Amino acid sequence: MGKIISVANQKGGVGKTTTSINLSSSLAAAEKKTLLIDTDPQSNSSSGLNVINHSPSIYEVLIGQESAKDVIINSFMPYLDILPANINLVGAEIEMVDLPSREKLMRKALADVRDNYEFIIIDCPPSLGLLTLNSLSASDSVLIPVQCEYFALEGLGQLLNTINIVKQHFNKDLTIEGVLLTMFDVRLRLSQQVADEVRKYFGDKVYKTVIHRNVRISEAPSYGKPVILYDAVSSGSKNYISLASELLEQNKIKQIKR
Repeated sequence: MGKIISVANQKGGVGKTTTSINLSSSLAAAEKKTLLIDTDPQSNSSSGLNVINHSPSIYEVLIGQESAKDVIINSFMPYLDILPANINLVGAEIEMVDLPSREKLMRKALADVRDNYEFIIIDCPPSLGLLTLNSLSASDSVLIPVQCEYFALEGLGQLLNTINIVKQHFNKDLTIEGVLLTMFDVRLRLSQQVADEVRKYFGDKVYKTVIHRNVRISEAPSYGKPVILYDAVSSGSKNYISLASELLEQNKIKQIKR
């Protein structure tokens, strides 16, 4: 049975989509069958893997018009599939409100495909609405990216409260997979101060791997590629390969070759 991991933080610009694309690609590079699910109406995880305005999408899956297995498409990478999003997802939360068991639509949708994968990575939107709630209710764990900037911890209490609510009412087995420090700039004292604060707050839940600021990570999506294919020797690529290795090690799966 595949492990489902939501990448979530209601703050925008913290590296959720970048992490979703590059972690799933790094897992696929390690020959772990991986599915990336895009639940953000901006559909940046989809376009970041060169899947643009694809229809049908996760929208049709969530409202019950399509089954997940019929909408999943192969990426250009072996071992990596994607369940894409498009702009129609903007209206999904309104339509989902009146559906029965509205918080568990994602879990139901993934029931017949999760055995086909070792990992399922869900890129959540920058909000704590019904799409994120569905993703957390369907997940085994949540990975929280935290940017090494001034307002890093702002709003994290609200996210942790949402996680606890999901555990109490919809998914008692939900855990925190890990906390990932992103956008770390070695030139800035602030980055180290924020990293220290996050480690003090979350302890051993913080990954040893830190994602440094790297122009190659920023450039890769414009070419529709993960950074490991855009520039395999860049520091960004090495960071995400290291993250995949750490995640595999935590889950007692053979570590990625470096």
